[in-house]
Amino acid sequence: MAQNIDRAPSTTSASEPLKQVYATSSPFEEKIGYYRAVRHGQHIFVSGTTAVDPASPSDAPQILFPGDARQQTRVALQECIRAVQALGGKGAENVVRVRMFVSRHEDCTAVGEGFSEVLGRSSQPGVGSAATMVVVQGFVDDQMLVEVEVDAILE
Repeated sequence: MAQNIDRAPSTTSASEPLKQVYATSSPFEEKIGYYRAVRHGQHIFVSGTTAVDPASPSDAPQILFPGDARQQTRVALQECIRAVQALGGKGAENVVRVRMFVSRHEDCTAVGEGFSEVLGRSSQPGVGSAATMVVVQGFVDDQMLVEVEVDAILE
């Protein structure tokens, strides 16, 4: 049985379910039917996250910062950190792995800059993770330049 956390920070104890979920108002989560993040034990898995305006309708999602891969990366990573926090994590210091999917090779440097600013090992004490960046054919919306996935482990 899963516990649903809807945009509210949560702490866990031994009496709570082993699996918890976190949902946002993302139009894609609603339309497709997945959760932004799932916590199983001390592990948190954050779904592919893009710079979608959460206030936009599910039938017409709006992408934030069209054409700016660095800003889209920052927005997506900050949303991932919020998901980690909502499921009981401290934040960026719990992140152990990041996967970055980029739609245009020429945006790799900008995506790397956005990553470095939010989750790079020199961004703040105690932060740093393994990371992979892959160039892909494209996303569900042509204005999406980057999508990130995050794995975190709680102490």
